[in-house]
Amino acid sequence: VQLQASGGGSVQTEDSLRLSCGASGLILNNVAVGWFRQAPGKEREGVSCIGSNGFTSYRDSVKGRFVVSRDVAKDTLYLQINALKPEDTAVYYCATGSLPGYSDRFYTYWGQGTLVTVSS
Repeated sequence: VQLQASGGGSVQTEDSLRLSCGASGLILNNVAVGWFRQAPGKEREGVSCIGSNGFTSYRDSVKGRFVVSRDVAKDTLYLQINALKPEDTAVYYCATGSLPGYSDRFYTYWGQGTLVTVSS
């Protein structure tokens, strides 16, 4: 299994970005997938996930701004981030596992991360 995250960049407050995570070696609708982020000097935290049944979940701090989706035909997971804030600055990671959730222990495979930098 390989995951390749992309789409990060340097943006301004209130801008939008769409992160992508290309997956190989698995079928996206057979696994749980999640997006995590790690801000400078902080621990990695889960921000959103999709269960194998398509159920989506978001951390409270990103609800209404982040939208997670998957395109099984393209083997790709997405994270649309709107109204970016400086506190969203972090390396964003995609991951797959057997159960959705915000804990690292639910996930087996991880992408390499893509950096999002938001300036005010």
